Amino acid sequence: MADPVVAIIGAGPAGLRAAQVLAEAGSRPLLVDEGHRAGGQIYRRPPPGAERPAAALYGFEARRAQALHDLADALAPRIDYRPGTTVWGIAKREPAGFDLDCLGPEGHGRIVADRLVLATGAMDRTLPFPGWTLPGVFTLGAAQIALKAQGMAIGRRVALVGAGPLLPLVAHQYAKAGATLAAVLDVTTLAAKVRAAPRLAAVPATLAKGVWYTVAGAVRGTPVRSGVRGVAVEGEGQVEALVWEDSRGRQHRVACDAVGASFGLRSEAQAADLAGCRFAFEPVTRQWQPERSPEGRSSHPHVYLAGDGSGIGGADVAELQGERTALALLADLGRPRDAAREARLDRRLSRQAEFRAALEAAYPYPHHLVDRIGDEDIVCRCEGITAGAVRRAATERDAREMNRLKALTRTGMGRCQGRVCGHAAAEILARTLDEPVETVGRLRGQAPIKPIPLREPV
Repeated sequence: MADPVVAIIGAGPAGLRAAQVLAEAGSRPLLVDEGHRAGGQIYRRPPPGAERPAAALYGFEARRAQALHDLADALAPRIDYRPGTTVWGIAKREPAGFDLDCLGPEGHGRIVADRLVLATGAMDRTLPFPGWTLPGVFTLGAAQIALKAQGMAIGRRVALVGAGPLLPLVAHQYAKAGATLAAVLDVTTLAAKVRAAPRLAAVPATLAKGVWYTVAGAVRGTPVRSGVRGVAVEGEGQVEALVWEDSRGRQHRVACDAVGASFGLRSEAQAADLAGCRFAFEPVTRQWQPERSPEGRSSHPHVYLAGDGSGIGGADVAELQGERTALALLADLGRPRDAAREARLDRRLSRQAEFRAALEAAYPYPHHLVDRIGDEDIVCRCEGITAGAVRRAATERDAREMNRLKALTRTGMGRCQGRVCGHAAAEILARTLDEPVETVGRLRGQAPIKPIPLREPV
């Protein structure tokens, strides 16, 4: 019998390593990539003609980034690579298999696959604050994309706000590129990082890099200000200033023309939802994740998961999971197993899991920002739904669950399908009801899971 068709969605570290393992085993996987060049977000490559030295783009990760880019180029003849292709729908075939609805360079198309490896990555987790919808406010991930892909900053004088390790990294990258940083504000406390430091030592090299990024910013004159209690953007039609409140309640104002802000990461799990995977609530990161075994198996026998799309772990973990998941898939197909290799990967992943738990403790969820969201603040940008509308739906219309809230208010019904607003809306709804956030559930995934243009015939 012919080998089953394996489609890998996502060509970041997890997807590339999975493709490598499958190709080494004699398979020819499909690698579907939303980007135009393999590498994913963290190792995003500039477009042809705009290349710059890896050291200038990736800092300490330059060698790893270059190795993955070289791997992608070497794999090209051995895999079916589909760049610039967005998977916007997944339907299960009978009796088995999947139809992937895609939008690629030649328009809409369909891929038929027997097995899926979902390596869909993550995106910034946003929370509303006054002025966050002004032109000139970006996520930290978008600020990175501008720098890596186009060689440009999001503004001439930039303020950065965050609640995760991405904040000092982006600050370092912007400063190294010559951008002027007006402020770098961490909405979590320094005390949390000090308490987590002994556990972070589980992966000392990564800890050392994080400390260096933070110290380097202070040496350059833009230290990370920790314990920030609230932020607001001022401006008439565009960003003009950022106002922030420190841990003692004192107000500060800095002039700027752009702001990068995000409050951790959230998994891009909509594809797993459409593929029929079961989800479970993860209380530390306060988000619903597709269930994943340590080896990479999902609850669906033909769907495998790797990387940040099934739980935030970072680029190093994504590489390891991509390799481990592909080995599990091959084992399920009856291929010979390399028990020593599997055990080695399992040990490394276990050590990384300890580090990740410590990192989440170092950057705890910023509950205080949710409590400061005003009734007038926009939550769902696509539909113009305010936090007040969410609260009124809870108190006046008995909206006690996210899909009920969606039906009553249109929250999450726009082009992003709740990918941007869903988390914040759930937090506001749960607080209004005085219930744990997991009790309000999650928005059900439905096609299209990514925006697609109406002009394209399906």
